[in-house]
Amino acid sequence: MRPVLYVMSFLALIALGFWAYRENYATQGALKEVEALQRQIVGLHEALTVQRAEWAYLNRPDRLRDLATANFDRLGLLPMEPSQFGAAAQVAYPRAKLPDVSFTEDVQGTITTDAEGL
Repeated sequence: MRPVLYVMSFLALIALGFWAYRENYATQGALKEVEALQRQIVGLHEALTVQRAEWAYLNRPDRLRDLATANFDRLGLLPMEPSQFGAAAQVAYPRAKLPDVSFTEDVQGTITTDAEGL
C-alpha cells in the first residue's frame, strides 16, 4: 500500500510542478502584455499633449485675426465686437404648446366627453 501512496504522491508532485510551470509562463505573458499596453497609453498621452499644444498654437487670437484679414474677400469674416452679443432676455424661445383636453373623468371613474357631461 505504501508504494502506491509514494507513486501517487510523486505523480501529484509532477502534476503540480507542471501546473506551476505553465502558470508562471502565463503570468509572464500577461505582465508583458500589460507593460506593452502601458507603453501604448503613455505614447497616446504624449501624442494628445502635442495635439493640444498644436491646437492652442493654431488658435492664437492674433493668428486667427491675421487669417481673417488675409481672407476677408473670400470669407467675409469681421472681427468680433461686444455690440454683436445680445442678452439672454432677447432670445425668442418657442412657447410650449399644451395638448387639447377633449374628455374629463367624473367622480365614479367613467370617461365622458365634454358634450355628454353637460
